[in-house]
Amino acid sequence: MKYDRIDALSGMKKKVACGLYRTTKPIDERIPADTLVYYHNHGNPGPGVYPVERWIHNKAVFMKGGVLIPTNGYEHTLKPLKPEAFYRVSESFYCCEKHCRRFEKNTLVQLGYNGHGEAILFVPVWSFEGLHLPEKGTRVDEEKLDKIEILKVEANFDAEPDPFADFPDELPPPLKH
Repeated sequence: MKYDRIDALSGMKKKVACGLYRTTKPIDERIPADTLVYYHNHGNPGPGVYPVERWIHNKAVFMKGGVLIPTNGYEHTLKPLKPEAFYRVSESFYCCEKHCRRFEKNTLVQLGYNGHGEAILFVPVWSFEGLHLPEKGTRVDEEKLDKIEILKVEANFDAEPDPFADFPDELPPPLKH
């Protein structure tokens, strides 16, 4: 399945924006299909994807060293994903057809993803210690994400020291399905 971005006026393919994506085709044995990646459409020597290295507070941290993408339009096969952020539930919904978890209207949720690019909603808990981000969330069917609206939250990801700064920039083994 292709995810072409076509300019409505010119009919030409648009440049795929930098951002969060799920691969739909493998690049090689290091980046299989259905992998959460960050795509950069620029760089030296060229466009590439960056797989997840780890998660901090349910937010993916991507490797510094990426993998160049094939030059045959591979970037148009990437499936764009909503940003990892805080959202407000705009309409109550269940996570899936099994109705495992109901998310009520106006609930604060944090959207994150697993290594396969599947959406996970985390419900923060407010207590006397402050706002707590749980380590476990609920997988949510992708079509349910139209029922959440992004919130404006000031962010500063440079403030926290990187405990893995000295780790090598090599790729982890491929994900197993």
